[in-house]
Parts: sequence; structure tokens; C-alpha cells
Amino acid sequence: MKRLYPDVTSYNDGFIDVGSGHSLYFEQSGNPDGIPVLFIHGGPGAGLPPNYKSFFDSNKYRIIGYEQRGCGRSTPLAEISNNDTWLNVDDIEMLRSHLGVPEMLLFGGSWGSTLALLYALKYTEHVSGLILRGVFLARQQDREWFLSPQGCAAQLFPEHYRKFTKDIPPPVTANAVCEYYSAQLSSSNEVLKHAALRRWYQWEERLSRLSLPPGVGEASCHYPMNLVTCLATLECHFLSNKCFISENYIIDNIEKINHIPGTIVHGRYDMICKTEAAETLHKAWEQSELQIVPDAGHSTSEPSIAYALCRATRDMSRFLKEQTQ
Repeated sequence: MKRLYPDVTSYNDGFIDVGSGHSLYFEQSGNPDGIPVLFIHGGPGAGLPPNYKSFFDSNKYRIIGYEQRGCGRSTPLAEISNNDTWLNVDDIEMLRSHLGVPEMLLFGGSWGSTLALLYALKYTEHVSGLILRGVFLARQQDREWFLSPQGCAAQLFPEHYRKFTKDIPPPVTANAVCEYYSAQLSSSNEVLKHAALRRWYQWEERLSRLSLPPGVGEASCHYPMNLVTCLATLECHFLSNKCFISENYIIDNIEKINHIPGTIVHGRYDMICKTEAAETLHKAWEQSELQIVPDAGHSTSEPSIAYALCRATRDMSRFLKEQTQ
């Protein structure tokens, strides 16, 4: 398959109150009687991408998208209060119940893969399968990969890492990066705060793809500030708190979902999430299949990643249909 599926408009949208002052935006598209699939976006803080429905055959799937606490159209924007990993997991369960979906396929990328796995571990009976892209297991080594000067990202992009960490006093560590940016992002000085937001976002953006369009990732590029603010603020918040889960939690508990079918898609040159994480997950998860995409990094905007995801949703729809016959 060398194309994405046609994009479709939503037939239903709304908000769900999940408590503690948070209200989440959701929308549904595709076939109301199709296989329910929940798209879990990355970040934390990225919100729904504009083309996410193009990974699914809208004749076969009931496509559900939502925006996590503090993201996109959900309110309040970029809020870190009452915003942790397990609250986000329970939000998925609240949305599932609200929509009356007994069982659903989870489709999660990057941070979305983390939430998908954690939801499946906690609410196993409501998960028919998983499709994961750019696996993030939220271990210390995964955080080091992204933030530490010894991480692969810093080693391959030293000039960009220098800009990202230029005002952090030595020794620079992953924890020091989080502490510095946490202080900057909570500063009352709006100039310093906005500069820090952009530097964090630019670091992530530069790592996301093998090749960036001209101007992307540079200081002169003008990003939508809502997106910059959400992603930088929430990523820093979650990484500063070790993603609110114990070390190696997912792999230590993976036997709970060994019966659930899953497809893992991971770019060979992913600089944000380690390819080793995808391999480790695959080896521990009996019913998983792993596809390492040889000419891609992290982002779904890379054609080979997008095509692999389309194939995965096609194959999963056939498998799930066979299971019900």
C-alpha cells in the first residue's frame, strides 16, 4: 500500500468533563458501526494532528480521537495541575464508557504508545488490540536518550543540543535539563518563558525526522504558540516526574496483555524514542509483531512510517474480523 486513506470529516464531537477542572475534547469519524479504534496522540502535549484519520479505512473503522489533559482544544490549556499519567489513563476509560464502546483497538504513537500500553495493562478487558508507533517505555534510559548529553540524540545532534542546553550550568544531566526548564517555564518573565518554550520545542522538532523542510527547527521559524506551549510545558512536567510510573513498569507487567495482538512500528533512526525499546517490548510481548522501518526516524510525517501504519490498520482489521467470525 503506497498511499494514505482519504481524510474524512467527523460526524460527532464534544467535550467530556473528567474532573479536577479538566474537560477533554473528542471527535468521532468513519463508520459508526465499524471497529472502534482510539487514536492516542503523542507528546505529552502534542494534541491531535490534522491528518490522523488518514491511517484508517473509514469504511471499516469507527475512528475516535481525543486530546489529553491540557492539550489542543481540551481545557485548561497547558495545565499541569491534576495532570499525571494515571489520571490520563483513567480519562481513556471514562471516554470509552461515555461513548458506550465495550472494546476498542488502541492506536498510540510515542507518548501515546505509553498511555496505550498502560491503559491495556489496567483495563485489559476493554482492549481488542494495539498498534504502536515510536515506542516510549518511560524508563530512565529512555529519558536519558532524549535529554542527557550522553544520549544518542545529543551525540548525533551536538550543535542543536548545545543550543538546547546553553544556559544550564554544568554538570548537564537529564535531571538538570528538567530542573532548568521547569524553572524557566514557570517564570513570571514572559520573554524568558517564551524563549525556553521555543528552545524545547525546537529540540524535539529537530529530532523528529531524518530530514526537515527548510526553516523547520530553526530559531526563525514561527510555530503556533498554543502547540509550542502545550508540548514544551507538558513534556517537561512529565519527564521531570519520571512520567509518574515506577522504573520498567511496562515490561515488568507485560504478561497481563500477552494474549492481546499488537503491531509495533518503529523507525530505525528514531532519535526521540529508542529502537531498543521497541525490540525489548516485542521480545517480552508474546502476541506482538515488530516492524522496524529502515528509512525513517520518529515522525508519522515520514512516508515510510505512514505507509507502515496504514498496512498495520488494514491487517489488524482483517485479523479482528476473523476473530469475531
